[in-house]
Amino acid sequence: MIERIPEAEVMDTWEAASEYDAMDFTQVNQEFAELAIELGPETGLILDAGTGTARIPILIAQLRSQWQITGIDLSANMLFIGNQNIEQAGLQEQIKLEQVDAKQLPYPDDQFDLVISNSIVHHLQDPLLFFQELQRVLKPQGAIFLRDLTRPCSETELNTLVEQYAGDCNDHQKKLFRESLQAAYTLDEIINFIESVGLEKIRVYQSSDRHWTAERSYRPPK
Repeated sequence: MIERIPEAEVMDTWEAASEYDAMDFTQVNQEFAELAIELGPETGLILDAGTGTARIPILIAQLRSQWQITGIDLSANMLFIGNQNIEQAGLQEQIKLEQVDAKQLPYPDDQFDLVISNSIVHHLQDPLLFFQELQRVLKPQGAIFLRDLTRPCSETELNTLVEQYAGDCNDHQKKLFRESLQAAYTLDEIINFIESVGLEKIRVYQSSDRHWTAERSYRPPK
């Protein structure tokens, strides 16, 4: 297994935010949105941790008008672009963005019916704090849908993944993807984090050649 090389917790330059928003994640984002809807309740409050430029909340809101979505991120530039995307989609009433640290959430206990996150964990130096906060703000019956990159086993595998999934991108976008893969956690590390905070009944699995997924369906109160 290659050594983990941390990357910055916040992609806060305008270049990084605009480059990220320009990358074509349409297919994976659409799949993520549809799976989140399958796991979640009919109506409810949803938290998207590490929302970036809000592409996923927009897709979800277009399919689930009954959901109120709060998207959080530490990057002011990501949120600026995200708010533009939300306004363009006409979803300002359904999605609100807030500059919040996912490791120190300002929300009360048992607030959300579903917590989702796509690609925040590999940015975190101490993911345990995020998982603790996730457990605190999620209702006991709440659903969970998290997905992120897994760290490759070797330099050869790393190079193959970069070429396969970012081969058509520019040099800066390729560099971002490579650094994200190198900063990612292994499936075993993720399982240990989740077990350490006492989150239960969660399925954690390798969901592609470069992703892990953690999911739990919404359980209506009896």
